[in-house]
Amino acid sequence: MSINSKYFDGIRISRRRSAKAEPIGLTCQWKGCKEPATHRAPMGRQHEGEYFRFCYDHVREYNKTYNYFSGLDDESIARFQKDAVTGHRPTWTLGVNPWGGQPPLSGGDPRAAASPRIRARISGTNRAEASRARQPRTLDKKALEDLGLPYSAGAEEIKKRYKELVKRHHPDANGGDRSTEDRLRRIIQAYKHLRQAGFC
Repeated sequence: MSINSKYFDGIRISRRRSAKAEPIGLTCQWKGCKEPATHRAPMGRQHEGEYFRFCYDHVREYNKTYNYFSGLDDESIARFQKDAVTGHRPTWTLGVNPWGGQPPLSGGDPRAAASPRIRARISGTNRAEASRARQPRTLDKKALEDLGLPYSAGAEEIKKRYKELVKRHHPDANGGDRSTEDRLRRIIQAYKHLRQAGFC
């Protein structure tokens, strides 16, 4: 490929028009100073992006006394610092949903379409009551059978039965008999499954 093509010439010629060249030969803006201006310093609040041009000694002097918040009272400074955390963008309180109280677009009561567990949460009942309202699935039924409980068992009943079975089948509790270790393992797995499924 030849680098002397018309396409490469066009690329080489184009320049970024937005970039401003740094002015050459400026003198320090400090009163009475004739040194070259090698450093810039911010002008301050309400003048973001604008700078003074100073020599090295005077930019150090300026920076010692520079205060972005000069002229503001303590309340305004605190408000500015609080807003700076979010980049001065508006925020809302965590958990606030202005559309949460409205019924769905199809109309009617939103609780009617919700599952029993969600209905229980909306109505304010606790987790144990919500678990009674839901129908156990196949794995839930197997876990309840491993604990020797009916499908309608509540959270307190599940916890009580679990503690009872662990005490009975644990090798430390039954004199070191290791013959029931498999049964104990199934009991622990069943209880973990029921906890994750929200039954207790």
